Amino acid sequence: MENNRNDHHEEEHQPNSRKEMSRRQFLTYTLGGATAYMAAGAILPMVRFAVDPILHKKTDGDYVKVAEISKITNEPQEFTFELKQQDGWYPSTANLVAWIRKDEAGNIYALSPICKHLGCTVGWNNNSNFPDEYHCPCHGARYTNVGKNLAVSPKPLDTYKVKIENGWVYLGSTEPNTEVK
Repeated sequence: MENNRNDHHEEEHQPNSRKEMSRRQFLTYTLGGATAYMAAGAILPMVRFAVDPILHKKTDGDYVKVAEISKITNEPQEFTFELKQQDGWYPSTANLVAWIRKDEAGNIYALSPICKHLGCTVGWNNNSNFPDEYHCPCHGARYTNVGKNLAVSPKPLDTYKVKIENGWVYLGSTEPNTEVK
């Protein structure tokens, strides 16, 4: 009878032919997978945000139709135009201003009205003490008709990229003024 008991006892301790997962392994795999899924959900948007600018093609930018060439004179004139833009998921329209003039050779130039001192808006010939100049009413910055800084401002006014097409003046993005030295 003892022999029969030992045989039965040996059968209970033999390993199973199929490998079963313990509760501990199941919980480890489940929690590890859930953690990896949540980490990917947090990291992937950050990677997309960092890589997105690289994926966009570089272009010259969009040009906006602003004024007829026949209306441009040697005296700077203020022209208002709208720029359609995408702010995140929402389309919006920005109202912008440019001071446009012709030089003696007929070349057309457009200046941004944003003062390079503290960002106020300059006006042409709006100060009787300084005729034929752009003047900033906020802090007294002054500029020549080509945008060269005369007082207060550390830099000249920015210029718009200009394109002439079919009798119209088109303006692009702003860039540092290279006409003045």
